[in-house]
Amino acid sequence: MTGPDAPYEVHEIANFTLECGETLRPARVAYQTYGTLNDDKSNAIVYPTWYSGRHWDNEWLIGRGMALDPDRWFIIVPNMLGNGLSSSPSNTPPPWDRARFPRVSVRDNVASQYRLVTEVFGIETLPLVLGWSMGAGQSFQWAVSHPEMVQRILPFCGSARTAPHNRVFLEGVKAALTADCAFEGGWYSPELLPVTGLRAAARVYAGWGYSQAFYWDEVWRELGYTSLEDFLVGFWEGFFLDDRDPDNLLTMLDTWWHGDVGTTPGFSSTEEALASIRARAIVMPAEKDLYFPPEDEEWEVSHMPNAELRVIPGVWGHFAGAGQNPADTAVIDAAVAELLSADPGK
Repeated sequence: MTGPDAPYEVHEIANFTLECGETLRPARVAYQTYGTLNDDKSNAIVYPTWYSGRHWDNEWLIGRGMALDPDRWFIIVPNMLGNGLSSSPSNTPPPWDRARFPRVSVRDNVASQYRLVTEVFGIETLPLVLGWSMGAGQSFQWAVSHPEMVQRILPFCGSARTAPHNRVFLEGVKAALTADCAFEGGWYSPELLPVTGLRAAARVYAGWGYSQAFYWDEVWRELGYTSLEDFLVGFWEGFFLDDRDPDNLLTMLDTWWHGDVGTTPGFSSTEEALASIRARAIVMPAEKDLYFPPEDEEWEVSHMPNAELRVIPGVWGHFAGAGQNPADTAVIDAAVAELLSADPGK
């Protein structure tokens, strides 16, 4: 069984000290695996989740006959800290619950995933790390933090450093979530979520997730919606009201806001960190992504020694990487197949 009703595993790390200096006792990393780890443990792929996404939200890129074929590969999908399944404000007991939950960095996520991969499975080599959006940021960080381990990366619709304009967007989401009087500084009752703030955050997101051309051409009709308002309420508000907790969203938002491989210990700049990446990379921005435009990723690729920029064409914007449009899925799947078939050193 796959999807939200399927069981999943949890790796507990007894004392996990975060970069902010606070310690989760324990940290819980929820994960799902697809396929079977081979005897020499050489077929493992890590595919992290994204902002508010859960492991089943990554399943659209996994399947028989696809590049991420579980008959060949062992795909590990770890859930981000803060996403409601791994350690999060909503599921951590006092005193670190809700608004008191500590700050989490991208590197904290990668460190917890490294513990999972090595302690649970004994894996020493990863043929590929890939991901969408914040999953892309984690893919870059994996390659910087563990260059001896990661052979290839495929970050799509995401970046190694959160750009200033991207942070402006995130401030809008944060303001919408916290302006609701029911938010109560993050100490709202779990039974009485600040729904007005969630709906407002959805409206902020709606203007960014898809491109201007997507709305101009009314492409939302391809998703089954009958009017613009139907799409804004049915998709966007429905998305944010689908078991998404404001404190969890704010924790992951803070992780996103501060994302930058250049702040990894041992490096003095983003450029230096990008230049250290040994992994072969295909970096795939979407043509009309308003969060992570192609020119930002062109800059990042220019500092990477073994990387190619490959733009996903079309009007779907950031959601080109979400598995909603078959044409975009085919482009990403083909790049995964090409990358996995190539010598990682060339």
